Amino acid sequence: MRLTTKGRYAVTAMLDLALHSDQGPVSLSDISNRQGISLSYLEQLFSKLRKKALVTSVRGPGGGYRLSRSNDDIFVAQIVDAVNESVDATGCKGRSDCQSGNTCLTHHLWCDLSDQIHNFLSQISLEQLVHRNEVRQVAERQDLEGRKNGFESSKIIAAIVD
Repeated sequence: MRLTTKGRYAVTAMLDLALHSDQGPVSLSDISNRQGISLSYLEQLFSKLRKKALVTSVRGPGGGYRLSRSNDDIFVAQIVDAVNESVDATGCKGRSDCQSGNTCLTHHLWCDLSDQIHNFLSQISLEQLVHRNEVRQVAERQDLEGRKNGFESSKIIAAIVD
């Protein structure tokens, strides 16, 4: 099974957004800093997520992104689908040309596995992920590191200005 970086990053960014949604709109630069995903890549992903009505943008000072629905109404499979990813366990990317242009012996087995994985991801909401202890622990660590790095950056800027 192969889920590409695009799908993984989209789920990670949406989970970060869900975890920080109580603080108002979340900027992509904040997500970028916490998750180590380039800002330009996030912009591409969020353009697709916005077109699929999973997020809404807020313009102006203090702007950013919000989830367009509640955490319990957004599922991992919807996020993966929104960024045009497919969870595909076949070697032929579902084209049925696995063996010299023909369907291989196990093609349908791998198609069934892909369907099972998609169904599994369709049952996992952002709300379920937000409430997992290990997710919360990682988010707290990332927030702490972000505040620490922000403090160190402000000290460096202050030293340069002086």
